[in-house]
Amino acid sequence: MRFSDLLRMSTSSLVKRKLRTILTILGVVIGIASIVVMVSLGLGLNQQSMEMIEQYGGLTTITVTEQYGGYSDSGSDMALGNGDPTFGKITDATVEAVKALEHVKVASPVLNFQCVLRSGPYVSEPYAAYGYSLEGLRSMNWKFSAGGLPEEGDELKFIYGNLIQQEFTNASTGAGYYETGVLPEIDFMESPVFTIFDTEAYHASKSSGNSEDFGGDATASAENKTPPRKYMIHAAGILYGEGQDDYRDYSFGVYCDIEALQKTLQKVFRNKPIPGQPVKKNGSPYRNLFYSQIYVRADSVDNMEEVQDAITAMGYNAYSNFEWIEETREQSRSQQAMLGGIGAVSLLVAAIGIANTMMMSIYERTREIGVMKVLGCDLKDIRRLFLLEATLIGAFGGLLGDVLSLAASHIINAVTETTTSLIPLWLYAVGFAFAIVVGVIAGYFPSKRAMQLSPLAAIRNE
Repeated sequence: MRFSDLLRMSTSSLVKRKLRTILTILGVVIGIASIVVMVSLGLGLNQQSMEMIEQYGGLTTITVTEQYGGYSDSGSDMALGNGDPTFGKITDATVEAVKALEHVKVASPVLNFQCVLRSGPYVSEPYAAYGYSLEGLRSMNWKFSAGGLPEEGDELKFIYGNLIQQEFTNASTGAGYYETGVLPEIDFMESPVFTIFDTEAYHASKSSGNSEDFGGDATASAENKTPPRKYMIHAAGILYGEGQDDYRDYSFGVYCDIEALQKTLQKVFRNKPIPGQPVKKNGSPYRNLFYSQIYVRADSVDNMEEVQDAITAMGYNAYSNFEWIEETREQSRSQQAMLGGIGAVSLLVAAIGIANTMMMSIYERTREIGVMKVLGCDLKDIRRLFLLEATLIGAFGGLLGDVLSLAASHIINAVTETTTSLIPLWLYAVGFAFAIVVGVIAGYFPSKRAMQLSPLAAIRNE
């Protein structure tokens, strides 16, 4: 018997018993929709967790810091490095060595520096800012509410975090956002923002009474120290944020191109030691700057541990969110298994419904089966006929179940206003295929029963 004949006969049989077919398909629909939606909730929660990790430090980000030992903050010699102040420091050679490691996608030097920002009556206290390579800045895939990344060869420009304005206070009153609840009116892209790199001179000037520019008491001290020079540094961009409560990893940061920063610092301090940099025994600075850390991005989450171990083996300290990610993944797998198991109960009930429908169909069509056997119909064709009917029930139920799960997912996400339910294309395909498999399995024993019926007994059956 041709497949087209089997398909026509199966479809005709299902149509003749509309109500029973619809109710059986409905059971499959509910079962598949339950499984797909339950698994989608697990996937959605996992994605939210991963987005949170990315927001608070990055999924594939590794931070490399200098070795301990060699020189203490007080300047005393340590056992390691024999008192060499450059021992364990991060240099260009270190960056290149890390970049050469397998599975390292980006390795950017990072230079931390302190500065004071001033715009109109508002001033920030000495603030930590960070210089990255342009490659490192691009790899962060930041969104901007204004402006963007600096270009190659640009003069020093700052990228401001979305909450940076909260760190400014009124130079005269000392009150800021946290005291007044009012955000300082600073337009970083349009208004001039002055930067003071020599924070030691800034503090000395404030304590000596030179308050014309910094808001101190002009009569506080007879000592007269010259206020540090202010530099106008333009803004390259403002990082994206939704309101003053939208904290992100970059929210309070100031970022810039490390090459432009190095040129500016060497110009500002000329032959004087740059704050935070080691100095020679005679107090003179080294020719090259040493970096505070290395910003590393692995090519995938799965390779993070290998990269981190390789960096540690080089003698440097490496930190990442790997343990947090692994814990989140394990929790996600447990949630998906639990939620999928709950949905599978509905599908089990649907499978029983399919088997019941097919058995009832066999009992009602006993004479038809007997006639087919007497006329010489192949026993395998009889089995295929009932298997095909069960498969069609599973296929229709799987298709409609996917449609129902899509609608349910949209409703859940609309109510929660987040991606609580996430259904990738592969989950739809798995749900549809699973429904067909359940239909085949549920129809196997009834079809075998139909094949084994005695022809004479079937014909005599009324």
